[in-house]
Amino acid sequence: MLTNRSELLFLYDLAWANPNGDPVDENKPRIDEQTGKNIVTDVRLKRTIRDYLYEYLGKEIFVREIADENEHIQDAKTRAEDFLVKDGEKLNKAKLSLAEMKAIINEQVLNNCIDVRLFGVTLPIEKSNKEASSITHTGPVQFKMGQSLHAVKLEYVKGTGAFASGSKKSNKTFREEYVLPYSLISFYGVINEMAAQSTKLTEEDVELMLEAMWNGTKSLISRSKVGQVPRLLVRVVYKEKHFQIGELDKYVSLHVEKAEEEIRDVQDYVLDVGNLVQVLEKDKERIERIEIAKDERLVCSEDLFESLKSKGFLVEKKAF
Repeated sequence: MLTNRSELLFLYDLAWANPNGDPVDENKPRIDEQTGKNIVTDVRLKRTIRDYLYEYLGKEIFVREIADENEHIQDAKTRAEDFLVKDGEKLNKAKLSLAEMKAIINEQVLNNCIDVRLFGVTLPIEKSNKEASSITHTGPVQFKMGQSLHAVKLEYVKGTGAFASGSKKSNKTFREEYVLPYSLISFYGVINEMAAQSTKLTEEDVELMLEAMWNGTKSLISRSKVGQVPRLLVRVVYKEKHFQIGELDKYVSLHVEKAEEEIRDVQDYVLDVGNLVQVLEKDKERIERIEIAKDERLVCSEDLFESLKSKGFLVEKKAF
């Protein structure tokens, strides 16, 4: 079981793509009207993680789309009953009490579904129309909404499709989309050791999640997501219980010699990590280790690995 609290800082970028469309606003990239910064929901990042864990690592996840032979999508209650099993055999809920159903499903879901151990879940349990309940686990891993470290520019792109607009028509269809020429997105997260006890989260689970954050971002292949690149992943693991510095994303910023909206590549700026190094050094005695993965094209104001190492931190370079 995980026993140490930790914090995460994750940066990734994209060019001429849509990192997270808003379905109620023409699927446009989400932008804060006051700051001009790009917003990405934590749900989008968790989807990236889940998909990589399931599709590339073969890990079972609870939150995934499953359809029956008639193409009807499972609801949460039906999905929960997929785990009403014992010794590999499906159990008849008519022969079980509601309490027994809850106990069996809860154990099976926690044992088998890594996304539940990471992010928690609410499981609706229904024995009959008159007997129903639920199980709730708060996820040990929580992310804030992601936000670009700079103002972005929204571009409208229009093009022709491959097919005619209708039967016996010679005109092709048109496609319209909104994209961002560039966005460097920052996510901050916390892994809470107390909630980890409830979901049985392990250090191995966290290691797999970090791999999924890094490689899952690179593996997105939909037209609107292709080309995303992880640039920096920092995990600060604490030795003092119940302690965290907080808001690590607020301690990094960009040095850029052009208008922020004109940024088009990772080498158009320098990532200033000086404040991050300072705030970590301030609480050095409370930190057990720091794990870092960095893309070689990202230029920082100082070598983060060497700077922290020179100040006496135990620093691990991560390679995924």
